[in-house]
Amino acid sequence: MQLRRSVAQRFRQVNGDHPMTAADDAYVSEQFVVLDELCAARGCDADDVRRLMLDRRLPLPGYLRSDGAEMVPVDLFALADAAGGTDALEAWFTGHWADPGVGAAEWDAYLSGRYVCLRSVSPATIRRKDELVAAIGATLAALDAHPAGDAVARLSALVDELDALEPAFTAYDRLRFGGPTSRDTYVEPVRARLRQHA
Repeated sequence: MQLRRSVAQRFRQVNGDHPMTAADDAYVSEQFVVLDELCAARGCDADDVRRLMLDRRLPLPGYLRSDGAEMVPVDLFALADAAGGTDALEAWFTGHWADPGVGAAEWDAYLSGRYVCLRSVSPATIRRKDELVAAIGATLAALDAHPAGDAVARLSALVDELDALEPAFTAYDRLRFGGPTSRDTYVEPVRARLRQHA
């Protein structure tokens, strides 16, 4: 019980203390799995996993449901498995970035559990999301300067790819991130703009 309380405390330090609504709970229950259930299915002890979270060797839960359940992605252990275990995970993960400083920053972000902005979290999807956001911004600027069919088609393809990477998000996310999500900025309004060019 103490480990569960410690994880909840660390989670609130990272995300703030915002209430989860019934709609938030429903969204999270559909998109994520309870840590204890995932550990039972894997045959590992949930308290051992909580210790790894507190030791910064696995990411914190993505959400704490209003009943206190620690909600994690179904592929929580996938990157550790790919790396050869939690002892090797940090070096494996940060090694996907040429700049060690960027790799370290991404590792911190990964451990925070706040990468709920991706359906599946990996160095490849993290990098691709960053590339898509930058490309959408640049293509929007090009479209402003020279409205043309090729820019519209390119922008549509970029938005479709970002849309496929990202989940729907919930109101709780806008509270903890302190504003709109990347979907609110780079998917929905861009799609509305593209409809004007149709």
